[in-house]
Amino acid sequence: MQQHIEILTIATPGSALLDISRRVAEQLRSAGAKDGLVTLFVRHTSASLIIQENADPDVRHDLLLALDRLAPEDAGYVHTIEGPDDMPAHIKAALTATSLAIPVMDGRMMLGTWQGVYLVEHRARPHSREIVLHFAGSLLASTEAQA
Repeated sequence: MQQHIEILTIATPGSALLDISRRVAEQLRSAGAKDGLVTLFVRHTSASLIIQENADPDVRHDLLLALDRLAPEDAGYVHTIEGPDDMPAHIKAALTATSLAIPVMDGRMMLGTWQGVYLVEHRARPHSREIVLHFAGSLLASTEAQA
């Protein structure tokens, strides 16, 4: 078994679901990943990772609305020092995921037809988010990786 680890930096525009599937796939390709498991871990408490439908953008819109209903800004939180969107962002991150594990076969994530990997920005303003990508498994031989 071999390993590859790196940090992906993603700029967010504020509250959004950002499809990072291609970015992860590119990193797996450049690392020469063949068969194994890729783990993604977001290094923040007000952002998260999810696997969700990637065909209809209305899904992303509706998910953000649903999360806003579950953790509204005006709920009377005690923790407000970082702004009214901070505590709701922590709640939303707690309800979703900080890490994902995705099988990789022949260098490709084994996602379903309509699945994409998303970074969810729960804060209202833009941020720079770090995601740790860790691949464990077999790597292509250097001649295969160059082909």
